[in-house]
Amino acid sequence: MQVFKDRTFDEERALYGVHGAEIINCEFAGPADGESALKECGDVKIANCRFLLRYPLWHVTGGSLTDSVMTDTCRAAMWYDKDLTIADTQIGGIKAVRECDNTVLQNCDINSEEFGWFCRGMKMADCRLTSVYPFLQSRNLEIDGLNMQAKYSFQYVENVTIKNSVLDTKDAFWHSKNVTVTDSVVKGEYLAWYSENLHLIRCKIIGTQPLCYAKGLVLEDCTTEGCDLAFEYSDVNADIKGSIVSVKNPRSGYIRAGAIGEIILDEHRVKDGTCKIETAK
Repeated sequence: MQVFKDRTFDEERALYGVHGAEIINCEFAGPADGESALKECGDVKIANCRFLLRYPLWHVTGGSLTDSVMTDTCRAAMWYDKDLTIADTQIGGIKAVRECDNTVLQNCDINSEEFGWFCRGMKMADCRLTSVYPFLQSRNLEIDGLNMQAKYSFQYVENVTIKNSVLDTKDAFWHSKNVTVTDSVVKGEYLAWYSENLHLIRCKIIGTQPLCYAKGLVLEDCTTEGCDLAFEYSDVNADIKGSIVSVKNPRSGYIRAGAIGEIILDEHRVKDGTCKIETAK
């Protein structure tokens, strides 16, 4: 096992191709402004390091990154990696984690536009994420305890489970398939339009015009806040605790709620609509 400790690297491909190494308390920065410090590496254990340069971990197979910092100048930090575990680390810089397989993130603070694109098998636990366009076209995600602030999140994702999370976003889950969200808060506008098989369990849904043009939509024991014009053209089975501001033109299934402020049914727009709407009041 090679050990690199208490060193500074700024040259191009500084540790290219290293396998079976510990990299401890090192900094990747300096006047040479080199890129791709740890490209094509494997079985590396990185701890207490600082990354300020671009593209540091590409094509890494197997390893860990703990108690480290990637600053906002660390652009596109992790691409094409496999089986990498990242824990207790600050991740900055645009386009972090792309085209990666089986990445595990634990207790990380992430501030990265376009985070987590085209990934497979990612697991996240107890992370904080600030982004603009996270998780585009990623698959097989397992997320627990995520606190996220974003805009256009989870678009075109497939096979995703999310638990115990707060998702403060905008038009999340557009064109998503096979997503289950449990015991979470989902706040945004135009939530999950064009989604397929979205399952929301004990969630609080906040924001205008949610859950339209959806297929296979299921809500169990959910609550809503400020949700107007909901479920338009959707195939939905929904059990809502409390009230909904308004429901418009649902296509099929059923909607059960404590109360609905307004039910809008334009017969000429939803032909042969069969959705049953039931309220306690």
